[in-house]
Amino acid sequence: MTTSDAIDLAWTSATELAARVADGSVSVGAIADAAIERVERINPAINAIVHFDAEQVRADAAELDRRRAAGEDLGPLGGVPYTIKDLTAQKGLPLTFGMLPMKDQVAEADAPIVERLTAAGGLFLGRTNTPESGYYGGTDNHLFGPTQNPWRTGYTPGGSSGGAAAAVAAGLGPLAEGSDGAGSVRIPAALCGVVGLKPTAGLIPQTILAGRYYEWAYHGPITRTVEDAALMLDVISGADSRDPMSFPRTGPSFVSAVREATAEGLRIAYSPDLGFGRVDPEVARICAAAVDRLAAAGATVTEATPAWGDPEEAMWNGVWVPGFAAEHDLLDWEAARGTVDDELIELLREGERLTGVDVGRADLYRGAMWDTYAAFMQDYDVLISPTLSTAAFPNDRFAPEWLDGESLRRRLLGWLLTYPYNMLTAPALTVPAGFTADGLPVGLQIAGGHHADAVVLGVGAVLERVNPWADTTPALAE
Repeated sequence: MTTSDAIDLAWTSATELAARVADGSVSVGAIADAAIERVERINPAINAIVHFDAEQVRADAAELDRRRAAGEDLGPLGGVPYTIKDLTAQKGLPLTFGMLPMKDQVAEADAPIVERLTAAGGLFLGRTNTPESGYYGGTDNHLFGPTQNPWRTGYTPGGSSGGAAAAVAAGLGPLAEGSDGAGSVRIPAALCGVVGLKPTAGLIPQTILAGRYYEWAYHGPITRTVEDAALMLDVISGADSRDPMSFPRTGPSFVSAVREATAEGLRIAYSPDLGFGRVDPEVARICAAAVDRLAAAGATVTEATPAWGDPEEAMWNGVWVPGFAAEHDLLDWEAARGTVDDELIELLREGERLTGVDVGRADLYRGAMWDTYAAFMQDYDVLISPTLSTAAFPNDRFAPEWLDGESLRRRLLGWLLTYPYNMLTAPALTVPAGFTADGLPVGLQIAGGHHADAVVLGVGAVLERVNPWADTTPALAE
């Protein structure tokens, strides 16, 4: 296969790849060869995939081709490459959480999402990089090192699913599994110029971090197109006993919803900053222009923000610190100092200082926040905002420059417009809105009410039609 053939397959959507495998116009082996060539050529420059076995990929592809030749229906993802983040278990493969002290840990069983991607005929490509235990919005660790943004090496891809988003943006594969506790699917998707969905709680069975389940952390698809996100969501959603909050799927497929979506009659609330105050002016202009395109397509747009105040303290005391406190006994953190980030250790120490009263107050705030949001959404179908307050920044920075000298809490949360939806359990999608003058992607966040996943995907699909992005690719990936 020539390089041009490989690139052509690399930028083919998951939906089209599956159709071409099903009709026999391309073999899974050819897709595997193209993906392997790209990983071997491009991944060394971006460090998105941290576990890769080319021979296993070829063997899996050969088995899928054998089954197809025997007349078997491979499933909706037949032959489509996908990646799994290094926080999600795959039996017999490394499960390091990006941590040097856990470099030898191997998963004993597959997470439900892995089982479903396999059963749907997907072709597993590799495991993707994450910050240590997924604790912040970048992707760097002492075990594998930093992942680079494919649009500009030396810049952050975001995190914690930074390896996943960088792999999709660089054309290594069209589908990636991410996980999202404060925006960890949407942050890197926005900074890498791809699509990322945090679904309604329970839509996808959640067993992140060695079988634990949370009501604020989610698996989610990262893709180049909205239809591919819908296709992946059709495969991975539905009840599983390992997550007691998961629920059965009902209604039409998500793919059908995005194909039928229209802007006519849509009621959109647009908030330039979700009430948080600081958004880079260029990011704000790009996002406002994208919303104007939805209005031109027939939507009614009103500038409005829910009166939920400033939820940062509630997020910190009620979700982020208690969530990581669950890992307090995972390691001797002081003994691990120098092999894990000091900021992660500081986050664990915050858990020791947090009181039950702090958590209780945060929980009350979170409940009131939901009440406010639910009432607000009675008047709107979606709430749209920038995904982040900034485009990508240099990879050697923990946070944007304007947060220098601030507390760990501020440096972790102060540039995100994503975490309210983890507190609310509502769906939120990020899609590319455009590019800054110096060529960095900007994400637009589309949020909906409880169980409105099809609605937010539909709005994203409408925007993709009037403002297509999938054919714009980073120079590094060519």
